[in-house]
Amino acid sequence: MTTKDLPNVTHENSANAEHGQISVSNRSEVAEFLDQAANLPNQYGSARLIFALDATASRQPTWDVATELQAEMFRTAKALGGLSLQLCYFRGLGEFFASGWHEESDSLLKLMTGIQCQAGATQLEKLFRHALRQDNARKIKGVVFVGDSAEESIDVLANVAGKMGILNVPLFVFQERGDPRARVVFQKLCRLSGGAYSQFDASSAVHLRELLQAVAAYAAGGLKALREFSTGASAGVRLLEQQLRA
Repeated sequence: MTTKDLPNVTHENSANAEHGQISVSNRSEVAEFLDQAANLPNQYGSARLIFALDATASRQPTWDVATELQAEMFRTAKALGGLSLQLCYFRGLGEFFASGWHEESDSLLKLMTGIQCQAGATQLEKLFRHALRQDNARKIKGVVFVGDSAEESIDVLANVAGKMGILNVPLFVFQERGDPRARVVFQKLCRLSGGAYSQFDASSAVHLRELLQAVAAYAAGGLKALREFSTGASAGVRLLEQQLRA
């Protein structure tokens, strides 16, 4: 797919960009991009991506939103060659779960619908080490993590994130709310892994949806696909592209 294959799009107005929102017209342009991409030859092949969520304590509202939004990731990647998602989550007293690989939204939706969040501490180290094992078995395109805190040793996490970077397994963290300490940790981990960080408002499902779509586009089609997807998208998506280019 080349730029000339895409619809003409314009950047959103500065007020929307400043607040990380996307206008109705630009949402239509993103949809048009996906529809046109779906009709182009498959250039990239299927992509394997880990979709990880913090399922502790008060995370249920965000879990429910993510359950609905995962379908958008499949739709975006389908236009670029397909997506295989593995769901991972941690909750309770040391519980860490990793599903099989899902290539359809319906099967993942059925799995996620029956899961309830439970109080517990974060287990990011387990997630990162699991990702490295999965990559060793068969190459994965990265890890998406949606959460709001990081309670483990930054030195330990940084060491594993660095290994992810060496193996080209980027970490994408979408942080809910704005805990300053967690933000610093997440940004460092993303940088070490070669990934990208963004923050979203719990009340804005549109923002999180667009971020998840952006990563799906990147996983399926690389930086070129993300660049094309980000045309006319929100400031948050363009920031992801800038971090990856850097």
